[in-house]
Amino acid sequence: MKISIIVAVAKNNVIGKASGEMPWHIKEEFQHFKKTTFGHTVIMGRKTFETLGKTLKGRQNIIVSRNVSYSVSFSDVLIFNSLDNAIEYCREKSEKQIFIIGGGEIYRQAISFADEMIISRMKFEAEGEVKFPEFNKNIWKVVSTEDHEQFEVFRYERIK
Repeated sequence: MKISIIVAVAKNNVIGKASGEMPWHIKEEFQHFKKTTFGHTVIMGRKTFETLGKTLKGRQNIIVSRNVSYSVSFSDVLIFNSLDNAIEYCREKSEKQIFIIGGGEIYRQAISFADEMIISRMKFEAEGEVKFPEFNKNIWKVVSTEDHEQFEVFRYERIK
């Protein structure tokens, strides 16, 4: 199973605000995200899910929350108390690829074992308190780039 991180990052490494909201809304980047993740399982933290306020259609939505009594009103959402448990569930279901979609704490946990990172690097700085974790560039290689007007997509693979 391939574990992929997908994220949009401002020039100053910001990915969001402490309130959970994204500091920008760029339709083309949202379309890239949807096209890339559609038909796959997406794993996110509670704050990320609450910011979305709804499930992402066409994808199995999994929420990770340490709060064992956390629940949502969507019957098609799965909730796990750890990222490890969520990933183990996906392995048992023989998923081919899963996407880690945030937020900051979930990215921090996943970056040590993810196979791939798809990073949309915005061509501007943004205000926000949540940042994408630093990563060791010596263990990742850029395998493709795709330029857009307001962002550039870098696809990284972990060097085996």
